[in-house]
Amino acid sequence: MAGNSKRKGAIRKDGTKKGQVVGSGGQRRRGLEARGATPKAVDRTYHAAHKKAKVTARAKATAGRQQQRRRDDGPEYVVGRNPVVECLRAGIPATALYVMSTIDADDRVREAIGIAGDMGIAILEAGKPELDRMTVNGLHQGLALQVPEYSYAHPDDLLADAMGSAQPALLVALDNITDPRNLGAVIRSVAAFGGDGVLIPQRRSASVTAVAWRTSAGAAARLPVAQAPNLTRTLVDWAKAGCQIVGLDADGDVTLDEYDGTGPTVIVVGSEGKGLSRLVRETCDSILSVPMAGNVESLNASVAAGVVLAEFARQRRNAGV
Repeated sequence: MAGNSKRKGAIRKDGTKKGQVVGSGGQRRRGLEARGATPKAVDRTYHAAHKKAKVTARAKATAGRQQQRRRDDGPEYVVGRNPVVECLRAGIPATALYVMSTIDADDRVREAIGIAGDMGIAILEAGKPELDRMTVNGLHQGLALQVPEYSYAHPDDLLADAMGSAQPALLVALDNITDPRNLGAVIRSVAAFGGDGVLIPQRRSASVTAVAWRTSAGAAARLPVAQAPNLTRTLVDWAKAGCQIVGLDADGDVTLDEYDGTGPTVIVVGSEGKGLSRLVRETCDSILSVPMAGNVESLNASVAAGVVLAEFARQRRNAGV
């Protein structure tokens, strides 16, 4: 029986079985292991608290969009002591200057109030919560200048006025420009070099906001800006009216040194990153590049526009037009 005692199920002298015994396979142990903390009610998709949180989040998102639309449709605000003083010095048309009731007045605050008073701009006292609501980041430093919503010209009217002036039309169109500071700088350059106006797309483009007002240093109040529902179609119409459509690109087929800009001209400027869109590029009569020294690949949109405008203005002075 000694050899048989090694077989599975063999009986010991005390009556117990020897060998392997069928176990639970770890099922009981796994069943006793901790499963972690119970999720919060709001995190359980089947719980009423989760459904309520989704409804609340959706309501907040809707309210945010409505508030943004009201901000987009309503007046713009230039905030901060230095920006407000700069706008007032530049003569930007404003409707009201809001001054925080508990402001610690310094030279900039006194200057802002003085210029606003001389210009006949309403000076209104406001609490900090009200100023916070006017601004996105709350960095108003106790001053906010309300700028009226910009009134855009119609593209047809802009072209008609430019073609009817004593000098050949000189216009700038912007494609893929989404930074209002670039727009403001272009407006300033067009005004400085005798241009007639600026054309921007109605969608996917920077608009004349408070930032553009400030960057233009007041030129936006004097120079017309038109919005085109379809930029390509408007450029085609302007070409038919007798304008040369000139796109700016580093890989242009003609350089600024070679181009004659004394005739009616529309300079089309694309963004530094995207450049000109395909349809707009195909609409251009010429693609113009600006000669540059060194390893600089491209210029900022507003800088490129300023360089070309300055050269065309020089050519026109020399030609007596």
